[in-house]
Amino acid sequence: MGDCGDLHGSCLCGGIRYRAALPVFHASHCYCSMCQKQHGAAAGSYANVASAGLVIEQGAQLVTEYASSDDGRRDFCRVCGSTLFWRSTASPDRIAIALGTLEPEYSGPVERELFVENKPAWLPCG
Repeated sequence: MGDCGDLHGSCLCGGIRYRAALPVFHASHCYCSMCQKQHGAAAGSYANVASAGLVIEQGAQLVTEYASSDDGRRDFCRVCGSTLFWRSTASPDRIAIALGTLEPEYSGPVERELFVENKPAWLPCG
């Protein structure tokens, strides 16, 4: 999951590169309608880490924030649109990193599923 005790990742166009300090507090699949819309997928999949350990190594000027609700902020690349981070205004000490942006891919467990009542019927069984 990265060297030097860090996770590493980037957006689709490579304009933004980041690292985040371990540990991962938990990883989750969120099936809320906002995550589904933002990701264009069944869920938003995230690793929850300490926000103090997140460093944008390249392309900080490309990170764009969208206030999707009073409680949530979503960060994405303004060039390619890649979803990068989700933050709760109630928990500024944590940040959720989109698992699909990690390099190498995340190898830890996903312990939580959120808003399972919104899990799409078209997902495969099992």
